[in-house]
Formats: sequence, C-alpha cells, structure tokens
Amino acid sequence: MCGLAVALLALVLGPLWAWLAPRTPLITDGSAVYPKHPEGEEVVGADGSFLLISAGLGVLVGLVVFLVRRRGGVGLVIGMTVGALLAALGGWGIGVALGPETDLVEAARAAGAGATFDGPLKLQAKGVLLGFPFAALLVHMVLTVAFGKREPLPPPPPPAGPGAPGGGWADTGR
Repeated sequence: MCGLAVALLALVLGPLWAWLAPRTPLITDGSAVYPKHPEGEEVVGADGSFLLISAGLGVLVGLVVFLVRRRGGVGLVIGMTVGALLAALGGWGIGVALGPETDLVEAARAAGAGATFDGPLKLQAKGVLLGFPFAALLVHMVLTVAFGKREPLPPPPPPAGPGAPGGGWADTGR
C-alpha cells in the first residue's frame, strides 16, 4: 500500500520536471539541426532539476512515512523504496511526454529554416533516477535512528557463585 501511494507521486514529479527544467534551444538550417549554444548547460540543467525535484520529494516521503508509521518494519521500507523508484521512472516518462516535441525532424520542419525551437526533454544521466529512493531511505533511516522506538536494555546478568555480588569461588578466600 505504501509503495503504491509513493508511486503515484510520479503524477507530481513529471509535470514539475517538465515545467521547471531548462529548455535546450536548437536551430535548424532546413537540412540539419544544431544546438544554438554548443557549450550550453541546459542538458545538464535538465538532469539536475530532475534530481533536485525528485530528491525533494524523497525527503518529504521519508518524513511522512516515518511520521505515519513510526513502528516501521522491513516491508514498509521496501514498499517505500520500490514506490519511490517507480515514481522516478514514471515521472521521467510523464515529463518527457509533457515536454517539447521528441521528434526532432518534425519539430525542425514545423519551426522552419533558420528558426530556433526547443529540443526534447530527456535525461542524459540515468543515475539521477535513484535520487528519489535514496533520499527517501536516507531521511527515513536518520529519523528512525534519532526518534524511533528503542528496545529496552536486557537486565544485567545475576551475580555468579556463592556469596557474591562480585564473583564466584575465587573471592571466598579459600
């Protein structure tokens, strides 16, 4: 249940990424498509914005899961992690679908020769998909360590041997 609820956050991640990610300007001369700014950082910015948005959602998920289910458990953590990974994958797909046209030939044809148009939204570094689950796990783990229930310490062992708060046969003086 937790995994499904977290996976539904793809519906938030995808549109946020499509809205906040920088666009990559491309230019066409009628026969080819070129980056308008060959040394631009927009492609890295798209990856970075995905990572920051998904990690922020991961922090919120880790906090909410801890506050709602303080007892935790392995199943809860696995569900949260799998749901976060599915949310990242789903958010990636939704963001690409909501972003600029993915068919460069069609987009260049529609823009016309000499025109500038936005390139497709895509992730170059696929490792950023792990930002959501890692952030959720890290926050949940830190909160569990800091504020989770503690098991009581075991009672101290009984004293050994006769007459002994301190020891056994060696302390009797024989």
